[in-house]
Amino acid sequence: MSPTAAAVRQKVDLLITNLVNIHDTTGEFLLPLADGRIIDTKSWAGWEWTHGIGLYGIWKYYEMTGSAHLLQLIEDWFAARFAEGGTTKNINTMAVFLTLAYVYEKTGKAEYLPWLDAWAEWAMHELPRTRYGGMQHVTYVTENYQQLWDDTLMMTVLPLAKIGKLLGRPEYLAEAKRQFLVHIKYLFDTRTGLFFHGWTFEDGGHNFAGARWARGNSWVTIVIPEIIELLELEETDPIRVHLVDTLEAQGAALKGLQADSGYWHTLLDHPDSYVEASATAGFAYGVLKAVRKRYIGAQYREVAEKAIAAVMDAVDAQGELQNTSFGTAMGDTLEFYKLIPRTAMPYGQAMAIMALGEYLRGLY
Repeated sequence: MSPTAAAVRQKVDLLITNLVNIHDTTGEFLLPLADGRIIDTKSWAGWEWTHGIGLYGIWKYYEMTGSAHLLQLIEDWFAARFAEGGTTKNINTMAVFLTLAYVYEKTGKAEYLPWLDAWAEWAMHELPRTRYGGMQHVTYVTENYQQLWDDTLMMTVLPLAKIGKLLGRPEYLAEAKRQFLVHIKYLFDTRTGLFFHGWTFEDGGHNFAGARWARGNSWVTIVIPEIIELLELEETDPIRVHLVDTLEAQGAALKGLQADSGYWHTLLDHPDSYVEASATAGFAYGVLKAVRKRYIGAQYREVAEKAIAAVMDAVDAQGELQNTSFGTAMGDTLEFYKLIPRTAMPYGQAMAIMALGEYLRGLY
């Protein structure tokens, strides 16, 4: 039986409350830096990609509800982080500016503009590039020299595109298109239709462990519909055609790999790896949106709705999305991915919010 709108909204409210109250009570998920700073990747008060996705999840639900409370949660987060003086610019910390661009567009608050301008200019001109111009996946702790990760499309490329459209900077939009083409070229696995987690131009060029990792794939499922919509690409635009073809190939592969429970495994083609909820939510969101926008066929809706049922079941009474894997670096072995711990994280909460919100759109 499909979940009712009331049941879904109740779950979303629980997810949001849990999201903004997440704390790392053990210190297990703190990220110590060489300069002495400690980055809290789990608690709501940190600044990392985890929070960027968290903010975007709240924003997407705000767009559907107009809730002043949700907008205040977002603006309070930015006010607190900006009062702390900001943080190091890297691929992951750029993620929060996707939401800020939408908030600036909504509120027109002048104090947001310098942040958007400075970080977008950094991404456009100063962020290191790999061979052939790909954005190098620089993080707090490592430069990841000559490495492309599928995460980058969500964390930096989509924010750059949104800011470019908002501020009337067509060069940002052109760069975003280029990044999609470069990342698809080196990360798409033509044999399976899935994406590898990463690529390095070092050591002759390779895809590390050859991991077809679920959450990394789900970023692609999310960002392709997002970028097509954002850039308003015409149906015959060759970039759009290429993106839709890529999404179709991935969708066909995902359909064949979905577990009976509605989940996908953290290594998509390794059923001995655990099932993972954040990726399952990401796939549900991207597929449902792509079907709604008529980018892909309606035959994929059933796959997404099966995933929605799994996501609903994964939200416990406290609003925590169970079976969420912790932030995952590039693995040199498949075993590395299988051993990543599972814990409540802002992005897991947010991806579930996004998926359930998109499901609600289909009930109108």
